Amino acid sequence: MGAKYFGASVKRREDPRFLRGEARYVDDVTLPGLVHAAFLRSPHAHARITAIRTDAAARMRGVVRVFTFRELERWMKPLPLFGAVPPGLGARVAMDVRQAQQFALTRDRARYVGEIVAMVVADTRAAAEDAAERIEVEWEPLPPVVDMRAGADPAAPLVHDDWGTNVAVAFTHGIGDADAAIRGADVVMRETFHIQRYVGMPLEGRGVVASWDRRDGSLTTWNSTQVSHFVQQGLAVALDLPLHRIRVIAPDLGGGFGTKASGYPEDALVPIAAVALNRPVKWIEDRREHMMGSAHARHQAHEIELAAMRDGTIVGLRDRIWLDLGAYNVWGVVLPYNTVAHLIGPHRIRNMHVDVKAVVTHKTPNAPYRGAGRPETVFAMDRAVDCLARQLGMDPADLRRRNYIRADELPYDFGMPYRDGNPLVYDTGDFPAALEAALEAAGYAEFRREQGTLRARGVYRGIGISGYVEGTAIGPYEGATVKLDLSGRVLVATGAVNSGQGHETSFAQVAADALGVPIEWITVIGGDTAAIPFGTGTYASRSAVTAGSSIVDAAAQVKDKLVRAAATLLEAAPADVVIEDGQVSVRGAPASAVPLSRVIQASIPTFAKPGVASPDFEASAYHHVPTVTYASAVHIAEVEVDVGTGHVKLQRYVVAHDCGRVINPIIVEGQVHGGVAQGVGGALFEEMVYDEQGQLLTGTFMDYLVPTSAELPPIETVHLEYPSPRNPLGVKGLGEGGAISPPAAIANAVEDALAPFGVRVTATPLHPSRVLELIEEARSRKLPGTSPPTPVAGARTPLP
Repeated sequence: MGAKYFGASVKRREDPRFLRGEARYVDDVTLPGLVHAAFLRSPHAHARITAIRTDAAARMRGVVRVFTFRELERWMKPLPLFGAVPPGLGARVAMDVRQAQQFALTRDRARYVGEIVAMVVADTRAAAEDAAERIEVEWEPLPPVVDMRAGADPAAPLVHDDWGTNVAVAFTHGIGDADAAIRGADVVMRETFHIQRYVGMPLEGRGVVASWDRRDGSLTTWNSTQVSHFVQQGLAVALDLPLHRIRVIAPDLGGGFGTKASGYPEDALVPIAAVALNRPVKWIEDRREHMMGSAHARHQAHEIELAAMRDGTIVGLRDRIWLDLGAYNVWGVVLPYNTVAHLIGPHRIRNMHVDVKAVVTHKTPNAPYRGAGRPETVFAMDRAVDCLARQLGMDPADLRRRNYIRADELPYDFGMPYRDGNPLVYDTGDFPAALEAALEAAGYAEFRREQGTLRARGVYRGIGISGYVEGTAIGPYEGATVKLDLSGRVLVATGAVNSGQGHETSFAQVAADALGVPIEWITVIGGDTAAIPFGTGTYASRSAVTAGSSIVDAAAQVKDKLVRAAATLLEAAPADVVIEDGQVSVRGAPASAVPLSRVIQASIPTFAKPGVASPDFEASAYHHVPTVTYASAVHIAEVEVDVGTGHVKLQRYVVAHDCGRVINPIIVEGQVHGGVAQGVGGALFEEMVYDEQGQLLTGTFMDYLVPTSAELPPIETVHLEYPSPRNPLGVKGLGEGGAISPPAAIANAVEDALAPFGVRVTATPLHPSRVLELIEEARSRKLPGTSPPTPVAGARTPLP
């Protein structure tokens, strides 16, 4: 494949319509006779429904119908569940896994605040919302479980009675002999780290529009989803329809981040209402609904031990890991085992033992969100490494230099399975080179030389490092279809959904090079089940590898058909036919060139004669991806902490990363920057807080803080390219990587800045009040060998 476009900084082709306000989101879909849905949601974390009265709501002006579980029982099938244990993983790791059925409408018991109890359909959204408030529900409150470790206690109230426990996933796993390694170590670092609950917060919430065509019994639904084909499969079960009668269209998405990759009640309820009423129905999520009803994420605790010799060689790792899954274990083993598979990261550790418990609680269910277990486990590991460095009296950079896996050790086999059941073997990369590139770009040595002088002036600056290795692009496939029209223009359709990643540009670059046509000739469609019969969707940093490889395969088949047709038309051997820039010619004979459209038109039969070839210039491919590629990066954060107010200001942020061959540097930079911004949110701002009754306390932007551009410094990116041999493009996944390391890097930087106070950072977010608490706790401990200065607001001298 040529490389005219691959690797070039092609401007994003989708941006003009966004900048002109001409994008089409779900809320832009309007249909004749459209009515609107609103939902009554549980105000209790755990309560039994003893009665529902809908008469008053049904009589209100503009109300079309009120639905409860009883009215829609014929369609109430269990919502989709994901994350079953693959055979290869189950053969190596014994797992105890429980998943409970959830229905789109609560039948008799609510298990989290925000669970849907009833649906109202009315002429307007306002009328539907007003009527929902008139529904009367008699509740019998039940004791909630809000703490994951307390929830694992056999005496705790049960979220699902038939389980007999709240532990949804439990397993132990190890490599080597961690116990012996830890016993024989010179130094053992022990600490417990907490990663808070926070969520994906796309600018556009979720939304669904559905239209039922009674004439032919077909359904069309527009859904702000990352997984159109999964939604289609769920609807086929709920509505008992063949797949070809259900069309799911993902229009322009205002962000997804994994939050829009789950199966939700509204995905089924809005189409069910459309069928029941024979009218098109729309529902658009508001922010309050998003906070309580869309998937939550993160929320782990790690009781970790890291053992080393006095020279800094890490010899053993032991971790007891807790996960809070919320009320339903929708994603099976995905989050627990992702956490384990990414714990060691770039470090050369031969002995590891983990004990994992994932617990259900009376909170909104968790699901993968940009990183999916990786930010949590990297936080625990990189915080442990920095704490170990402090115990050893080593610079954190030097400890990593000693323990990062070298390039000459790759492929590196951990002797354990990845989540897909295949061996966890790093394919390519150079982790020490990434570390050195990041350190150099961040001016690490110079910072260390200046740090003491700054502290003497009352300026507390710190620098933190975090590195990760990420399994990306989980398979087993993604579909792509490539077809040419009579003019030679190209349509590429794929199951991958563009939620901001620039698919319409990067996929066009891949297709244009593979076919030998101008990029302007390519149109890319994603997430429309009518355009391609089989697909998986966009999640797990997979689109470039899975969809990109399928596009290459399909384009190769189409090009082979074109070459054979052109050979007949030009009376040449197929090996001598060249297709370049939309022109077809015989090699060495430029005068023979004809437009690609001429070859296609010559293949169309006429009354006079048959075509030169069959005019089926299209092909579909489902490139098999048996296992993941391993992307990697080192992040370095520089912060300044105002010890009087607790405010943390990011001064610099550097990322040295490897995502294999770079398709489009502009898009890659954007993906890294966006991920870092969300990681900064997790480090400093965002937290879903519940009280002891399971009530959400941070359910609006007044309480749940997200970073803005004012909180972000310029993000400096160093591109390192180590092509993967596991796909024809040599690419690796990228979408999640930027979000993985910021919490760890920033926490390490804050602890470094506050080293004179003896502060130990064990949890995020590091908002001002928490930073002040850490300083006060450190002062009260009066740690040996420290003389913490007295913090005075405004006492620092600003830097020039």
